[in-house]
Amino acid sequence: MDQRFDELIDQLRARRIDRRSFMVRAAALGLSGAAIAAGLNRAGGTSAQDATPGASPAAGTKATDIGAPGIAHITDTSKGTIKLYSSWPLTGTYDQIGGDAVEAVNMALEDYGNAAGGYALVYEALDDGTAANNGGWDPAVETENANRVINDPEAMVYLATYNSGAAKISIPLMNAVPMAMISYANTYPGLTKAIPDATEEGEPDVYYPSGTRNYMRTVPADDIQGSAGANWAFNKQGRRKAYILHDNSLYGQGVARVFQLTFERLGGEILGFDGYDEAAPDYQSLMTSIADTGPDILYCGATVDNNASKLIQDMRGLMPVEDVIFLGPDGLINQAFIDGAGGDATGAYLTFAGFPPSALQGPGADYATRITERLGHPPDSYAVYAYECIAVVVQAIDKAGVNDRAAILEAMLATEGFNSLLGGSWSFTESGDTDALTMSVSIVENDDFKFLENIGSI
Repeated sequence: MDQRFDELIDQLRARRIDRRSFMVRAAALGLSGAAIAAGLNRAGGTSAQDATPGASPAAGTKATDIGAPGIAHITDTSKGTIKLYSSWPLTGTYDQIGGDAVEAVNMALEDYGNAAGGYALVYEALDDGTAANNGGWDPAVETENANRVINDPEAMVYLATYNSGAAKISIPLMNAVPMAMISYANTYPGLTKAIPDATEEGEPDVYYPSGTRNYMRTVPADDIQGSAGANWAFNKQGRRKAYILHDNSLYGQGVARVFQLTFERLGGEILGFDGYDEAAPDYQSLMTSIADTGPDILYCGATVDNNASKLIQDMRGLMPVEDVIFLGPDGLINQAFIDGAGGDATGAYLTFAGFPPSALQGPGADYATRITERLGHPPDSYAVYAYECIAVVVQAIDKAGVNDRAAILEAMLATEGFNSLLGGSWSFTESGDTDALTMSVSIVENDDFKFLENIGSI
């Protein structure tokens, strides 16, 4: 494999293949996101994670200057109406997470004049969560939402979902239409690509019964996040003994598995890999057993609604922050995690496929300032990707110029050279993934997330 990867690097260096083709072929060889980023650096290539957070060719300009170049925006609305729907949790533990993303969508649409391609754009936010799940997504509700959108003749694009498990339900429904589905937050790799020992048998083909792709995501997947987190823990923090927990969700188990495989490949020891009961009243017994194994890092693949705040509270009673670090993925980089854990969240490290709002610059900083004013608080970190989803959709409608689902889907999949609010540029690969490798790590300090460093190329 090393020889084949070296050959790809030589081809990119000689410009016989472009950056996008390099990343697609490297991923097909089973290379991790970190390895691909290292290859880009060796070839002298550039990528989104190499840039200053939020920087762009026109730093300091308005956020509407982002997007793919050369696509004229059409503000005329004489052709009629196009409906856009989103579907993700909006209540309970997801009140701020989902609500901030909705506001990012609204702000983006306003920035584009609520118009594209000659059509007026109308947006409706659907909630796929239920009170019984503390606001978390529900399979029946997500199915109902997807079918509602499919049966609305004015609906052209489905902005969905937040949870990767929910995407497993709706992608095949949309694929049969076909209709474009784009997510600002799904990170489970198996939705778009097969990762040995980390994704389920039959993935991702099982989600695309038509044989063609209709799903995209503006956020990098967990094969990049889990790998980058493990590299950072091993190489930057010097951790050698990891205990891994996950919340039994598709997302949580998936990112935890990638972390495990990378940590082991680096030479680290895995002391345990267990799912925990998200409904448990406490985790004292679990933490006692984990502490007895002598870890120097506890990795927890989970989302905030699955009791991760209680988990770290009980951890800290037995494993102080100076002895065992806590590292979690982006499912926990939200205010609800900090509020739920109280002071015990202090010192926790969280990876995120992007940069927190405080680290954005140029148009990214403009976005962060304006949405903070609208919300009355700093936005959830993921909300920036919701804004970029709208930019992709608007430009696709401008390019297609018709209210035709297939034409808009084709235009979205062709997005290339998208100047990002997070810095640099990205394109969609053949799988519908962004080719950006943007990844950062933050620490909880003073009841907030403090950006530490870019780890996309570790």
